[in-house]
Amino acid sequence: MLVAKVLRKNVQVVVKLTAVGLMLAFALVILLSDNFVSMAQRGGMADGPADQGPVFPVEMGNAANGREVFRFETFGNEGFWTDAVRVPKGVVDSKLTPLKALQVGLSVDVDALDEATKRAVAEELRKDPTGAKSKLFNDPKTTMKLLNANAVIGMVVKDTNRDGRLDAGAGDKVGTSCALCHTITDGSVLNLPRGGSIGRRRDGLTNHNLNVGAIFATAANTRALYPIAQLSLTANKGKTLGRAPKGLTEKSSEKDFDAYFSNPKFYPVGMFDDSVDGNGDPMHITPLFEQDLAAPYGSEGAIAKLDNFSNLVFTVLFDQTTITTPGGRALLNKLGGPAGNEIVDDYIKILKDTKVTGYPYVQAAPHPDPGSEEAPAGIRVDNTKLLDMNAYLSGLTAPPGESGDARAVNRGREVFRSVGCTQCHNVDQTKRVPSFVVPMKTIMPGDNPVTLAQRMPPLNPVLDTPNYFFDDKMAVFNASLRGEIRGVVMPLLLDLARKPVFLHDDTVPTLNVLFDSSRGVNSPHPFYVADMSQRADLIAFLRSL
Repeated sequence: MLVAKVLRKNVQVVVKLTAVGLMLAFALVILLSDNFVSMAQRGGMADGPADQGPVFPVEMGNAANGREVFRFETFGNEGFWTDAVRVPKGVVDSKLTPLKALQVGLSVDVDALDEATKRAVAEELRKDPTGAKSKLFNDPKTTMKLLNANAVIGMVVKDTNRDGRLDAGAGDKVGTSCALCHTITDGSVLNLPRGGSIGRRRDGLTNHNLNVGAIFATAANTRALYPIAQLSLTANKGKTLGRAPKGLTEKSSEKDFDAYFSNPKFYPVGMFDDSVDGNGDPMHITPLFEQDLAAPYGSEGAIAKLDNFSNLVFTVLFDQTTITTPGGRALLNKLGGPAGNEIVDDYIKILKDTKVTGYPYVQAAPHPDPGSEEAPAGIRVDNTKLLDMNAYLSGLTAPPGESGDARAVNRGREVFRSVGCTQCHNVDQTKRVPSFVVPMKTIMPGDNPVTLAQRMPPLNPVLDTPNYFFDDKMAVFNASLRGEIRGVVMPLLLDLARKPVFLHDDTVPTLNVLFDSSRGVNSPHPFYVADMSQRADLIAFLRSL
């Protein structure tokens, strides 16, 4: 349309020009046309990249059943969290109160409480709306009562002693479901600033206040989380990747592990380390709504299909003892060679030293294609339940964005188009996320990696750029697992108004800072907007999504 208008205007002018003028006018038209095409190709004037990347279909099951899988299914990991990590024992030993639980970001489902408890909570909050002076909220016995009611979101009590009632203090075990990290409440009863809340469930939303590390440190045997800690391995000559100045070893004490996990400088709030690679590379927890639009999965894009990602979580991350099995050992060897073998051997020693037996705990079946994306550790949980959860997560809608100045939002949308955001992102967030992998050098121009280890193709070598956290997540576990390049994939640009920090490594505190060139040309995501009014409009648009 723009080119056509330019052509029409220049035709009117040409009749009045000399032969030289005609040539100059023609050249100007070509220049304008070329600039328009170039911008469109780069995404500058488009609504998204021309190449949206491959399509990864999501196979759907029963969404109603999927809700129960998302909220309460553990596939047997209660054995890991109770008998290996010993979370319930840690809760009792530390005399964890409901207030302390809320302060580390845990939330309570008010609909799971009996009427008497609801009335008691309401009365306590009527006297003290903060809960700080509440006798009920400062009583460790109340914590156990909430757990046994399955009201603590994501911490699921199972009737493992089969006596017909739930009681974590009388032999029943506590496992973990996906809801722990990916559900908040509406805060209708209590919303603790920078903490958790009490109210009705809002599934799929990131719990940005969840202090996963502090929760881990509460456990009585945090050493059982060795595979997802920042380690110092002999195979790597003692070198370590992560935020801590030094890594842990198989000889590190429980106190050492607690100090690592409980330190927000090493394990920041709102993050979870989702790879058993020995690196300290927690990433910010992502939302799980509208997941049919979100493929591929993980900030590094290593997993193409949603059910495969869920299976990895249940079979490796929610029961880390599976790395000691033949399939798990093969996975670690594939990922890290001698370093991977050392992680497994050290872990077996730790489990023996801490008297952990009866593992692995996850209820899963051998898979015909061990080592594949479908079964990285050689096993897969109930596929029907995985597909049911696919349907539930795909049907969850994102919350509405921030309502603001409509004119600023509209201007910001045009800025989003004109400054190049659409080279990678779509304007319309009801469309699937462009699924290609952005090369590390593009997203982080300062990328100048050293080779830490060689690996068998299609895996790329283990690479790391010193003095950056951003690429630590991709050092071992990245999209080369599926034949792609080392880099990052695009997130859903939804619910950004609630997001307290930006980029997967949490290194950017605000959207304003994200687009500020003072971060430097070599920083991650160095795509800046110099004009302050344009930047404010762009931020208004993003927060409206």
